[in-house]
Amino acid sequence: MLEVRKLTKYYEIGEQRFDAVKGINLTFRQDEFVSILGESGSGKTTLLNLIGGLDRYNSGDIIIDNVSTKNYKDKDWDAYRNHRVGFVFQNYNLIAHLDVLSNVELAQTLSGVSREVRRKRALDVLTRVGLKDHVNKKPNQLSGGQQ
Repeated sequence: MLEVRKLTKYYEIGEQRFDAVKGINLTFRQDEFVSILGESGSGKTTLLNLIGGLDRYNSGDIIIDNVSTKNYKDKDWDAYRNHRVGFVFQNYNLIAHLDVLSNVELAQTLSGVSREVRRKRALDVLTRVGLKDHVNKKPNQLSGGQQ
């Protein structure tokens, strides 16, 4: 379960303060499917970055399985991102000089998964999404949808 309590995120540029997320309260139940909708600039991406541990909040709290993240250290956020949450970015974040297989393997490489295991996992997932025949291509050789 994930809970957001009075979450606030602001940015200060010079002497000006820009509120990106203002006192948001949300509760997500186990296995719940949620859409976050709003106008451009309303804070959707900022909220998702906060929930995903990619950015830090100024006040409020994010509670993960009844544990507050207020005292999370970098290593706690790293473990959370590594084992509990996944991202589909608005941009592809693929590394241009690596082939498709290596791009898919990369996160596992950083997590210390052995070469043999990560290669099998990457090939399995690429096969499931119909990209088995493209594993040796570079990202710029794929369509936007394939990326």
